[in-house]
Amino acid sequence: MNDPEIRAMLYPLLIGGVNIDELPTGTTRADVVHITPAFMHGYEVKGDGDTLQRVANQLRCYGEVYDFVTFVVTEKHLPKLLPLLPEWVGVLVASAAGLRAHRAARYNATVAMAPIARLLLLTEVKQFLLARGLTGVSTLRSREISQFLRTTGLVTLSSLAQYVRERLMARLPERLLLRAERKAERERLPPRKARPKARRRKPAPRKKARAV
Repeated sequence: MNDPEIRAMLYPLLIGGVNIDELPTGTTRADVVHITPAFMHGYEVKGDGDTLQRVANQLRCYGEVYDFVTFVVTEKHLPKLLPLLPEWVGVLVASAAGLRAHRAARYNATVAMAPIARLLLLTEVKQFLLARGLTGVSTLRSREISQFLRTTGLVTLSSLAQYVRERLMARLPERLLLRAERKAERERLPPRKARPKARRRKPAPRKKARAV
């Protein structure tokens, strides 16, 4: 069972809000993120052809920003995957019969402000801070904003998380429109012709040296 087949079974279960595919998250991308006004739930899909090599990094990145995290895997991966996951991470098992809940995701208490802010554009984060009267942040760079969020007591995690959810949900129609425009543009372009392979020239035969 491959990734598209698993996603097709997952989408109908995500009720309310919006779903965003391949959302950049830290140093990786979340396969599917279900965003509602109340929470963000990150899903990582592992089909039969996938490996578990990136699980540690994915867990670190998802754990910093998503209220809930669930791995959706085939039966093949289950024995090796479970020892790698903390108890709060949910697991769904995919098969031809559908998705089976191995365990439900629990609330993640490790979300932090600096990583969650990086889901947005820097200008959006500054707008959030400026709206709260923090005028000194307008000239800060991305790294400085992250440092500010790690140390400040002037902003709450709940208010920032709500703002992030609102912005990502509002941005989805723009993303879908842009995706549709790109697809239409590709369809209008003539198919690229494959370049003929350059023929290798045979080396010229060496002239035999004449005997003196």
